[in-house]
Parts: sequence; C-alpha cells; structure tokens
Amino acid sequence: MNPTGSFKDRGMVMAVAAALERGATSLLCASTGNTAASAAAYAALAGVTCGVILPAGQVAHGKLAQALTYGARVIPVQGSFDDALTLTQEAVQHTGAELVNSVNPLRLAGQRTAAYEICDVLGGAPDILALPVGNAGNITAYWEGFQAYRQAGRIASLPMMWGFQAEGAAPLVRGETVVSPETVATAIRIGRPARGDQALAAARESGGAIRAVSDEEILAAYEAVASLEGVMCEPASAAPLAGLRRRAAEGEDLSERVVVAVLTGNGLKDPATALSRAHVPEPIPASLGCVLEALA
Repeated sequence: MNPTGSFKDRGMVMAVAAALERGATSLLCASTGNTAASAAAYAALAGVTCGVILPAGQVAHGKLAQALTYGARVIPVQGSFDDALTLTQEAVQHTGAELVNSVNPLRLAGQRTAAYEICDVLGGAPDILALPVGNAGNITAYWEGFQAYRQAGRIASLPMMWGFQAEGAAPLVRGETVVSPETVATAIRIGRPARGDQALAAARESGGAIRAVSDEEILAAYEAVASLEGVMCEPASAAPLAGLRRRAAEGEDLSERVVVAVLTGNGLKDPATALSRAHVPEPIPASLGCVLEALA
C-alpha cells in the first residue's frame, strides 16, 4: 500500500493530488530520505518536476537511489535537515513550487488514514500506539485520525500515544533544539521537529509520552524483529520496538494491553546498516565437500 516503501506515501498522494488541482508544475521538499523518495515518485507519476533538498552525507543510500531514479533534482546542502527545511521553505517563496513537507496539512490528512486502518483491523482502537518520532508529523497525524474516528462513532476509546526518539536526536525529550543530531536511525535524525508542539500535545492529551532510546537499543530491536518475525525494517522503524522493550524492562506491564508498534519504513531503505551488522562470508570453492563443510 506504500509503493516507495515508507508511510510517507499516504500523505504524499494527498499533497500531490491537491497540488495538481491547483495547477502546480513543480514540487519541492526537504528530506532525510523517505519524503524525497515519495515526492519524487509521485512527481514522476504526475508528470511534474521535483526538487529535494537533503543534508549532505546524512541520507541512507536506498532512499537517495530512489529519489535519483525517479528523476528528482537532488540538492545536497552542507547542513542539517533543519537547515534544509528552512531553505526549502524560503525557496518555495521564490520559485512558486508546491511545498510537500509535513508542514503541508494535506500530508497529515493522508497519513491519518493509517489510524483508521488499524481500528478497522482490530475492531477498535489499540490501548497503545507506538511510533518513531522525527519531524513529528506522523504521531500528530495518527492522533488526529484516532480522534476523527471516535467523533464519527467508529471507535469508543482512544489509545495512548507513545513516541520514541533516538537519544542523539531527541529535542522533544530534552525540551530544546538539538543543533547537530546524530543517530544510526537516519529517518529521525532531526533536531527541530516542525510538528513538535503538536506531537507533545498528542502525547499529553492521550495520556502517553515521548521518550528516547539509544542507538544500541534501536539496533537490537532492528535485529530482533528481523530474526524473530522475518520482517526487515529500517533502523528508525525499530525505535518504537526498542522503546516498548525498555518500558517492559522497567516494569511496565503490557501483557493485558493491545499494543501496536508501527514500522514506518522498509529495511531496504538502508542496506548499509544491514550489511554493517552482518558477517558476509568469504567465497569458497564450488565443490560439494566445501559446501558441506561450510554447512556443518
């Protein structure tokens, strides 16, 4: 349902459709990778141009490859994602391009459909919804979605929203901008979330929380979901699993609760991390004896 391999497609299809209705001929976004891939794909489908401004050296190769292959004009800048977003917003004023970052309200309108889907599958809202938090648009969108579904009479209760940031990029946990965010989870390597206030409100209003997890915990959860479930997600997607594991270890009883942890991006978005964590065997002679020995 997300053809570029991340949740960004749910919002991008709405933002691009509305842009086309207004007669837009170009799109522009800042990105840590997934937004760029999604914007580039939908621009290609729509026959409009797309520019993406990226923090140089901070975008996983799988995502960069997608944006380039779809035909986007990729502009790496020597700065953070937050610098890239500021430049993008300024460039929009000069170029007239359609801004398709999560500050675009239609992005949230599309992304909140995931909350509807979860409720439809479960037959009601979960007790806890756990998400990674980077620019904070997704947790904001989910909370809007759950509220809309309750107002429509489709669910009777609302979940607690548990958001998890990486310790090296946790401005909402620290209560201040992180000037130089660092984490292996590149999708959430953001020091000044555009929807930060709304994300904090979602956590507060739902009785939830936004907490931080270490890169080590993220990578342990990343490997666990792959080896135990056969699901390869990108590192940022493992942050909510890492957070749930930490909370359980700290004594939180989750045994009688319905908990949904959203994996927001496919693992092939960041093949370098997977390869850096794996042992790639040396080649052996092409003989049965050598193969049997290797299998022993």
